[in-house]
Amino acid sequence: MTNRSRNPLVVGRVIGDVLDPFESSISMRVTYNNRDVSNGSEFKPSHVVNQPRVCIGGDDLRNLYTLVVVNPDAPSPSDPNLREYLHWLVTDIPATTGPTFGIYYHFLFIYLFIYLQ
Repeated sequence: MTNRSRNPLVVGRVIGDVLDPFESSISMRVTYNNRDVSNGSEFKPSHVVNQPRVCIGGDDLRNLYTLVVVNPDAPSPSDPNLREYLHWLVTDIPATTGPTFGIYYHFLFIYLFIYLQ
């Protein structure tokens, strides 16, 4: 990652607290009703009732991915006794995918892992 000190994942303590440092290796786009999800996005519960569209970049359909959605400070930032609460887990996703599933309104992280073959 370039310029790690300004990376919102570092500033927000996602990297270092929730995830180890990493280099992005593929693009992923998540949208709700044509609105992009990005670092720091806020959505009202009514805006995330329907499933998002998740698009994974890539052209090698031999690669499979795992999508993980967790809440790192459940039930609240002041009392994270359910830390790393798993909301969704989808495995065996090929690259260049289409719509997947919905996300509960809260402070959530979306991870994507590649299966190395």
